[in-house]
Order: sequence, then C-alpha cells, then structure tokens
Amino acid sequence: MLDNMMAFLAHWGVTSLSLWVACLMFHGISFSSKKSLLISALLLGLVNAVVKPVIIILTIPLTLITFGFFLLVINALMMMLVSALVPGFRISGFWTAFFASIVVTIVSLFIGTMVFQSEENYFEIPTQQKGVMI
Repeated sequence: MLDNMMAFLAHWGVTSLSLWVACLMFHGISFSSKKSLLISALLLGLVNAVVKPVIIILTIPLTLITFGFFLLVINALMMMLVSALVPGFRISGFWTAFFASIVVTIVSLFIGTMVFQSEENYFEIPTQQKGVMI
C-alpha cells in the first residue's frame, strides 16, 4: 500500500515538474499559483488514465490513417481540457498545447526513467552457465 502511494506521489511530482518545464519554455502557458500547477498535474494524470483511452479507441481509424500522428493531437486536446477545468491554468491556443504536450511527454519520460529506475529493468547476460564458460 505504501509503495503504491509513493509511486503515485512520484508520478504526480514528475508530471508537475514536466508541466513547469513546459511553462518555462512556452509563453502561452501560465499557472497563477503552485496550487494550480499541482492540481493541473493531478487532473492531467486522471484525464490521461480515464478519458484519453476512450478517445483513442473512438479515433482508431483516424489514428491509423495518420500513422499514429493523431495521438499528438489527442495529447494536446487533453492538455486543453485540463486547462479548461482548472482555474489558474491557461493555455493560449491549440498549437501551444500541441508543442507543450510533446515537451511534457519527453521531460516526463526522461525524468521518469531516472526516478523509476530499478535493478529489475537491467538486462544481464550471464557469463557462466552451469560450469560452462561462454
């Protein structure tokens, strides 16, 4: 139970940090307070877990036609949805949300690999197997 809570808080922190980096990079994104940043990160995680899969399933034909690039549009729309729901979180337009969602994804991926790295993720090649040298 405690491990799940720690993982949840770590993911929330990574998402918050990613949104903050996107806010620094793009002038069209702003947060009125730290509270709005934290609520936006929490709601973005919820939207990505609940709403985004439904939208992806409904738009499978369009995603296939565009070779998956429509998923970038879906990511931008999820950010715009969160900005519409959270007071204090403002995105100036679609293209800002589009490029910011790419930045948030890349930063989250980079930080997430650093934070959630464990020994189980490493691939080891055994040098000796039952007395036989390789």
